[in-house]
Amino acid sequence: MCGFVGIATARGAPTSVDEPTFLAMRDAMSHRGPDDSGFFRDERVMLGHRRLTVIDTTDNGRQPMQTPPDERGVSRFTIVYNGELYNDREIREELAARGVSFRTQCDTETLLHAYTTWGVEAFWRVRGMFAVAIYDAQLGTVTLVRDPLGVKPLYYAHTGTELVFASEPGVVASHPSVGRAPNWRMVSAYMTTIRTVLGEHTMYENVRALRAGQLLQCDLSGAKPVARLVDWWQSVKAQREGGMREAALLVSTTVRDSVHRHLRADVPICALLSGGLDSTITTGVAKETHADLRTYAAGADAGPDTDMSHAQRVADGFGTTHAEARVDEDLFRSSWQRMVEQQGVPLSTPNEIAINAVAMRLREDGCVVTISGEGADELFGGYALPLAAAARYVAGEIDAPGPGAFELASNAWAPIESKRQLLLPEVWDGIGHDGWLVDFYEDEFRAVREETGEQAIDDPLQAHLRFLRRVNLVGLLQRLDTATMLASVEGRTPFADATVAMLAEGMPSVLKFDPAGEPPMSTKRVLREAFMGLVPEHVMRRDKASFPLPFTQWMGGHEDAVRSSTMLRQCLQPGVIELIATRPSEVWNLAWPAINLAYWGRTIGL
Repeated sequence: MCGFVGIATARGAPTSVDEPTFLAMRDAMSHRGPDDSGFFRDERVMLGHRRLTVIDTTDNGRQPMQTPPDERGVSRFTIVYNGELYNDREIREELAARGVSFRTQCDTETLLHAYTTWGVEAFWRVRGMFAVAIYDAQLGTVTLVRDPLGVKPLYYAHTGTELVFASEPGVVASHPSVGRAPNWRMVSAYMTTIRTVLGEHTMYENVRALRAGQLLQCDLSGAKPVARLVDWWQSVKAQREGGMREAALLVSTTVRDSVHRHLRADVPICALLSGGLDSTITTGVAKETHADLRTYAAGADAGPDTDMSHAQRVADGFGTTHAEARVDEDLFRSSWQRMVEQQGVPLSTPNEIAINAVAMRLREDGCVVTISGEGADELFGGYALPLAAAARYVAGEIDAPGPGAFELASNAWAPIESKRQLLLPEVWDGIGHDGWLVDFYEDEFRAVREETGEQAIDDPLQAHLRFLRRVNLVGLLQRLDTATMLASVEGRTPFADATVAMLAEGMPSVLKFDPAGEPPMSTKRVLREAFMGLVPEHVMRRDKASFPLPFTQWMGGHEDAVRSSTMLRQCLQPGVIELIATRPSEVWNLAWPAINLAYWGRTIGL
């Protein structure tokens, strides 16, 4: 786990930053890698790395890592890598059979040799979470790749003669030729979706996100870098036959295998435990092989029916060593501002603050890696109200211009139809009245239908489930990554795993969600069946929750930041700004994104 940054320059072109500036960009991500740092430079590229040691904690795992030098003393391939491989042993055995020798136990070396052996086909073979950049000195190319579900982030920008890339968007934007100009279309989109990344679009005008399962290869041999983007991973299309019992057995076997693979580490590991279905499953399976497992919960109080109380009850049942991170109003307010400043983008959901608080707590106890339950809701149908609404839409009971527009409207914080009254007229007109946002959602749904194939006809709700994976899950994984990495903790997601996803998405939607059923038992049906003997009954029948906070009551105390914000004055109408400053708890759906924008504006000079 780490953070990395790179600058790739076209042949003959001078680099636009000096070495001290580049190293400052690298070290802005020290929270992602507090244990070590590395630097590589030649006439074409600069690569910088910050390391959080998880596998092979010796200096052998230092990055950038290179292949052995040839007879001229030149190493052809250099890699910087953020992530973990969960089939590392199998890949090593296959490579060793081909004559590859290893000098470390680090999965960085595994991925490096996999690429030198199979090229881009290597990414079809590896299983894990990863963002990676590989430089080929012989061909003069840089290859950027992101894992299939987007667990690990990767951002980039073109400056004319350079390709700039990093693990955080603010680091890319700090390059003097990229700049920190806000992307006003995304500012408006954020107010509606509370997502700081949509597809390739980020909050910065000139910074792009590499999408989940996407590969970018850049040729540096000419006067300008020439890049091509390829979507190298697609989800399964085939419908899996069989009923609930057979499906539950497959889910149990596959999820257990994924949890066990996600537990590999050479440093202390623990589990986030909210007392809900998903984290109870991952904790229970982990406890089977880790007798001394530690668990952690976060919340605002310890009432009789809260995350804290349910988590404690589950921990007592499993016999884990359990601890809590309490979040009160003062901590919520101070952490909110600090996190925006540190990560260089607004927060997504309010419980990102709770995730960061619990990550800091477990790090204080010496834990470096934690598993969590992200991904189960999107893959196995865990959202009762949105899926029930989608079922009504599919049945023709809800009218919308298109399925993408339906998904956008049904989950909006600031509805598009309200924007004319919220935004300054010149801003609203300048961004085309959010037309691009509606088009984006429709394009995403169209892509899901193409990916789903015949299932989209026979099982129309399946497309809505996959839409959640394509759009919602990527945002939740980004939230987990940023909130944990700010505390120098690696968050792992056994449900958000390519093998688990391929199994789940091959099953008919009725095995996951029953529109006629009563929540919560109507949701994640096959997952409940698969782990009925492991999960206590009180968890099975508990309504969905995930480190919730009473944030609507905690929206005050930001009046000065709101009123003095140049960012808000440049996009919101004066009356709206004053409403947010004086009555934030009443208009929490506007206040949450607006206050985030106010604090983010400070970090970019607005």
